[in-house]
Amino acid sequence: MAPVVAIEAVDVRKTYGGLFRKATGPQALAGLTLRIPEGSAFGLIGLNGAGKTTFIKVILGIVRPSGGSVVVLGGRPDDPRVRTRIGYLPERLYLPHALTPRQFLASVARLKGLAPRGESIDRPLDRVGLTADAERRIGGFSKGMRQRLGLAAALLGSPRLLVLDEPTDGVDPLGRADIRTILAEERRGGATLFLNSHLLSETERVCDRIGILDKGRLVREGALEALCGSETAWRARFAKDAPPAALAAIGFRGTDIEDVYVVDADDPAALNDKLDRARQAGALLVELSRDLRDLEDVLTEALDARASVAAPAAPVRIDAA
Repeated sequence: MAPVVAIEAVDVRKTYGGLFRKATGPQALAGLTLRIPEGSAFGLIGLNGAGKTTFIKVILGIVRPSGGSVVVLGGRPDDPRVRTRIGYLPERLYLPHALTPRQFLASVARLKGLAPRGESIDRPLDRVGLTADAERRIGGFSKGMRQRLGLAAALLGSPRLLVLDEPTDGVDPLGRADIRTILAEERRGGATLFLNSHLLSETERVCDRIGILDKGRLVREGALEALCGSETAWRARFAKDAPPAALAAIGFRGTDIEDVYVVDADDPAALNDKLDRARQAGALLVELSRDLRDLEDVLTEALDARASVAAPAAPVRIDAA
């Protein structure tokens, strides 16, 4: 049975009007095709000007595409019934300084057709850690507190799709961990996450699928492990006092993390043979996982490959076997 799709874009194009009545201006999206399964956490990455914000505006029904089609949660992006099921945290968050968080959330709740009082407001405030500041004026908030409040607004009404544009911008490390916990809870409840962030390390921690956008085209897309992983490289962590010389002789390469080594093996039999030899040499295996590259390396590789190809190419879609 095919998975339910939360967002489906087919050959989406967006060309903005030119200056001085020119027929066409810059092309923000150039034939983007993308399917995001319901319940997944999808991260869209790319350089500034790649078209990420334009695509977000398209799936929110704020901008109409010049061509192609978009279906969100089974309906049109501009359908009010669809919009009420979406929570949105914009990159540039403007909050009324004179209001308190509780007053602000009450106004957002009214716009969503929700009861602007009680648990529907108190619970999101509690989840983002702003209960103690619920009656303070927003004008005195730090950037991180404003970001938390914006997330609380996005969570109102238990949305089925959360569209988050730079959700941890200006948030301290502990606050980022809190936000990741909240997003994981939303996913467990069945929500789909769509994340746009320049903080690639945060994207890696939150998302299980990644799309790379370049000049309005999707150049690479797939499961995070498949995009960043290697079919033949493995990362092994051994207990303290593992013999480095013996491990090196077997083929284990040290890393910048103590007691963690990388080893190449073409198949499971070769991997187990090397692990058996490591144990015989006195190394006790504690943890084994695929060796994953940083998302930054994958982005650089994809853009370099794109630059070397003169003609537009179909996106490389990579999924785990």
